[in-house]
Amino acid sequence: MTHPTKQKPVLVTGVTGYIGGRLVPRLLEAGYRVRCLAREPRKLASRPWASHPRVEIIPGDAGDAEALARAMTGCGAAYYLIHSMMAAGPAYRERDLAIARGFARAAEAAGLERIIYLGGLGETGQGLSRHLSSRREVEKALSSGSVPVTTLRAAMIIGSGSASFEILRYLVERLPFMVTPKWVTTECQPIAVRNALHYLAACLETPETIGRTLDIGGPDVRPYRDVLQTMAKALGLRRRVIVPVPVLTPRLSSLWIHLVTPVSRHIARPLADGLRNRVVCRNDDAARLMPQTLLSIEEAIAAAIRAGGTGGAETTWLDAGVIPGDPAWAGGALYEDDRSVAVRAPSEAVFAAVCRVGGKQGWYSASWLWKLRGALDKLAGGPGLARGRRHADRIEFGDVVDFWRVTGLEPGRRLELRAEMKLPGEAALIFELEPGATSADTGTSAKHPLGGMPTTRLRQLARFRPRGLPGLLYWFSVKPLHGFVFSRMLRDIQRSAETPTPESP
Repeated sequence: MTHPTKQKPVLVTGVTGYIGGRLVPRLLEAGYRVRCLAREPRKLASRPWASHPRVEIIPGDAGDAEALARAMTGCGAAYYLIHSMMAAGPAYRERDLAIARGFARAAEAAGLERIIYLGGLGETGQGLSRHLSSRREVEKALSSGSVPVTTLRAAMIIGSGSASFEILRYLVERLPFMVTPKWVTTECQPIAVRNALHYLAACLETPETIGRTLDIGGPDVRPYRDVLQTMAKALGLRRRVIVPVPVLTPRLSSLWIHLVTPVSRHIARPLADGLRNRVVCRNDDAARLMPQTLLSIEEAIAAAIRAGGTGGAETTWLDAGVIPGDPAWAGGALYEDDRSVAVRAPSEAVFAAVCRVGGKQGWYSASWLWKLRGALDKLAGGPGLARGRRHADRIEFGDVVDFWRVTGLEPGRRLELRAEMKLPGEAALIFELEPGATSADTGTSAKHPLGGMPTTRLRQLARFRPRGLPGLLYWFSVKPLHGFVFSRMLRDIQRSAETPTPESP
């Protein structure tokens, strides 16, 4: 017999984020109809489940009352997986509270049966960090209406692509000797992402969880120092030398995390601040009501490393956040570096070569200059090159590529990257492809190994709109390097596309 709640769709918010993007396929496997509220639906286009017949994608912002009303109409339950740290920066607390209050009102008006919220573990009472206090405020705001709320409180979630996992991995890989704040001795109870997802999905099948606050965690309680050493062992590295000192503040810790890892200081600050709070489950009610095999810290880290090494993580912490619209290039000064070349290869091969830029592959040429630019960006407070990319040879809308983000994608025809580095202006790097005549028609020698191969015109366009005098000075200072960097990159992309490989079209 069909479970009653499966007769109505389940609303999932935060669906472009780390947990939301992984929860949807689990709900589909359980037989639910899923409605997704997404501020930018194009970010979901490449997800394998996006075209599932039981998935409905509603464009809209969770802060928009009308969009919420449309999304909630007819739903039985709703997942609140929203966090504004990436979108709102330091003002995330106020924005989160406002959205949660609006969500509670909309749920009551729509007649929802329940709300399920993923919050943060932490000792109750005074002394909570600003971040964990914000999570508690959201709990109260969601419960301010008549719709019952199930709150799952989790500490560190270990999984490929999670912010916590990436911070741990980068710290351990890059720092054999660490001078850390005293929070390194604080106890925590991490949970594997698969276990957290099980609890989230199982809630719908467990009426006893309605209106409850449940702590969820793995089987191990350890200080952060032990978790760092466990990561080092899993990566095949020697034990790290960890020296805790009392003088490092959350601010200094966040700046250090920003320099060493891909996580920005705006995200690192609340995370680092929260590490001073002991985050351990106060009871085992969740494990008793929704039993499963819980992965140990060793097993969770090993699973995350394996998942990250097999073609990229299913979702990453970088997936969330606002995708800016096209900049208003009209008005004010606009500078361009426009280059093109005829490539003796079909457009599919050329586009594949273009889509290999960044990450471990690098930028085809002048690697030291790109690394230098990334290091300078880090020092200026930008993301640098450390973020890499999710897939080695596949690009999707909204993906991060080092200090760029994919803001335009037409497979086989166009790729647009918007700069997220610290700049006194707005910058974009655009690749456009135009299929041409065969090489025989363009005068290529018949003896050429690629004779008769279609020719593709590849255009590489760098655009920059300066912001005031600093922007103008920046453009003219880097312009001499463009002739070296961009011309070589275009030539190397051409060479890569023209080189036959077993995988070539």
